[in-house]
Amino acid sequence: MTVCLVHGNPETAAVWNRLAPLLDRGPVVRLSPPGFGAPVPPRFTATVEEYRRWLVTELERFGQPVHLVGHDWGGAHVVNVAMTRPELVHSWVCDVIGLFDQDFRWPDRVQVWATPGAGEEAVAAMIDPPVTERAAALVQKGMHQDVALPVAEGQNAAMGECILRLYRDAAQPTMAELGRNLERAAARPGLSIIATEDSYATDEQRRRASARAGESAELDGLGHWWFTQDPQRGAATINDFWAGVGRE
Repeated sequence: MTVCLVHGNPETAAVWNRLAPLLDRGPVVRLSPPGFGAPVPPRFTATVEEYRRWLVTELERFGQPVHLVGHDWGGAHVVNVAMTRPELVHSWVCDVIGLFDQDFRWPDRVQVWATPGAGEEAVAAMIDPPVTERAAALVQKGMHQDVALPVAEGQNAAMGECILRLYRDAAQPTMAELGRNLERAAARPGLSIIATEDSYATDEQRRRASARAGESAELDGLGHWWFTQDPQRGAATINDFWAGVGRE
């Protein structure tokens, strides 16, 4: 059964390089959201809903349900599909389930992207430096050095524009409204990864949201890029979940 990996911001499919070989289902396909290592189609608006429709279109091509694994915004896209088109999903894994909690608030460093002017400046500061500096910044934030350089090489102006559009569309109450339907994701087996050092949502928000949608597993001591920091532990967690789901 096909495994589809969906990454987030500010990443490309190279972010999965350390995890993908350790997953025990397959084949493994990496789906890159438009602007994040993939071309941006004409008239693509990069809203939360448009990324959901993009992922639906990608999954329909497989002709049968897939195992979906999403990180960061990729995880949000995965849950949005699980809530609305469960027939496309055999199982799902998400590490940002807290975004759908009723009390979630975007961190200040993220809200900057949603602010006109300040957002453009912040994106330029991230995208414009030489690739080695961009890679070093990713490592400093917790991404493993083995994947930081190939990820940084894919960062460009198109990604920056999509970042601005996506976060401006996702400003609250957008995520809270989507989260009202979170129980619908439980129509398919789901696993919420809770990396204890990832601070995008509070522990309470993540646990409350994960209880509404499916199972959860905590990865103590790992941060936002947990699957690059300790791919063996990350893969074991996902593989164990899949063993409970079954192959059919």
